[in-house]
Amino acid sequence: MIGVDSERNIVGISEDELQRTMEYLDKSIFESCAPPIIPTIYTQRISDKFLLIIEVSTGMSKPYFRKSEGVDKGTYIRLGRSTVKATGEMIEDLKWQSRGRCYDMMPVYQTKADDLDKSKILDFLNSRKAPKVKSVSSSLLSSYDLTVEEHSATYSTVGGILLFGKKPQGFFSEASILCTHFSGISGREALGSIECVGTLLEQFYTAHNFIVGRLSKSFSIRGIKREEELEVPEAAIREMLLNAVIHRNYHIDAPTKIAIYDNRIEFFTPGVFPGPLDTHNLKLGLTFIRNKVICRVFREAGLIEKLGSGFITLFDSYEKKGLAKPEVIEGDGFVKCILPRPSFGQTEIKDDGEMKAILGLFELSGEVAISDVMQALQFSRPTAGRRLTELIQRGLIEQVGRGKGTRYRIVENTTNCRKHG
Repeated sequence: MIGVDSERNIVGISEDELQRTMEYLDKSIFESCAPPIIPTIYTQRISDKFLLIIEVSTGMSKPYFRKSEGVDKGTYIRLGRSTVKATGEMIEDLKWQSRGRCYDMMPVYQTKADDLDKSKILDFLNSRKAPKVKSVSSSLLSSYDLTVEEHSATYSTVGGILLFGKKPQGFFSEASILCTHFSGISGREALGSIECVGTLLEQFYTAHNFIVGRLSKSFSIRGIKREEELEVPEAAIREMLLNAVIHRNYHIDAPTKIAIYDNRIEFFTPGVFPGPLDTHNLKLGLTFIRNKVICRVFREAGLIEKLGSGFITLFDSYEKKGLAKPEVIEGDGFVKCILPRPSFGQTEIKDDGEMKAILGLFELSGEVAISDVMQALQFSRPTAGRRLTELIQRGLIEQVGRGKGTRYRIVENTTNCRKHG
């Protein structure tokens, strides 16, 4: 929209400028982009002011790029509120999308016919709500896009190897999940670690068991049954782990990482959100599938209940349990999801709500700067400085560094304390 200022106020443009600007934009956009983009440009009158509106529909010839910079340097994508240059991996993703294909449908040319584990495929097929099968036919493999035929040869696809390969990491060495349980909130001392390898289904179950086994549980007696409940919603862990396995970008040569701290659980996934998803629309139930082969198998295996419900389940489960809101961050080539743990929130400050608010900032971050306190709580610099000093004097936080690099972090041995006078 042209005619709206940075504060979202409608300032409009003059009638004299409208026609001239419309002609300029049509010509400029067409000549500067490749493949050619033909936008829809029109005006809208609000009271006595005119807006010029430009609409560009999703094209079928991705990637679109600036001619003057070429495809490698002139392809841009939207990340949250920022526009950034697309990486090589992102450009490849766009090319596959334009062909109606996904990366996990692509052939792995180094594979042979016996690189897929037929027994695992048969177990999966007979676990579905469908008639039982006795053998795995080539047509069945092809129908699930686990194999593809090219030039009279049959190859396993990326999805086939990741889901049912005998040695998936032999072809994709970084397609694994690294789970680590750290002492405290900074990640300086590991209490336990495991690299989840094998097929994606095996990785999912191994990682899930590791996470659940490291969290606190409460018990209650209902009738004659003893029931246990995790400190955080198990549904949230399940959905974020499924998201990390199914929707990550396997073209990026890096593992998925899960870190458990005293105050949070972090899921770090290679690749940004696919398609129209971003951190602002996660609760709308939008679905854009990056890996169609992997998604189909996980859905038919009964691990996915409803498409688009993952982040809705995450936020709703935390809200129902009365826990601090999870945080989802989209960075440059990664997505990080942070699940707060309630044990950290036990710290009590008797006399000051502002102190509690400052301590709350540490729930989703290992370290905090004075600027973070100023921005989050609308404090002046002197007020933020005084409050942080008081927390240091109480032994709740400590200062790290000096000058412009000064940051603050929770003192490790007070993380699980119940009260501070």
